[in-house]
Amino acid sequence: MDNQFFKNIEKKTGVNMKDVLELANSLQNANFKDEKTVRHVIKRVAQIANRKVPKELEDQIVKTIIQNGKQLDFSTIANMLNNKK
Repeated sequence: MDNQFFKNIEKKTGVNMKDVLELANSLQNANFKDEKTVRHVIKRVAQIANRKVPKELEDQIVKTIIQNGKQLDFSTIANMLNNKK
């Protein structure tokens, strides 16, 4: 991907793209039907974005991902980070 693309995302979100890419790579083989895995991912995204996720919201996100089989990928993570700004 284009280096300017990453710089633009960093500028817009205030998030280090190296951290996001490491997270995205770790998600490639993750089991999103496993609640523990999903909670870990949510906590990691919140940490990277420097945001607190209330327990109620975390529970809702976990339920949605596990029940709907929603996949997390780089685009989804970027959208989550952008929506938190």
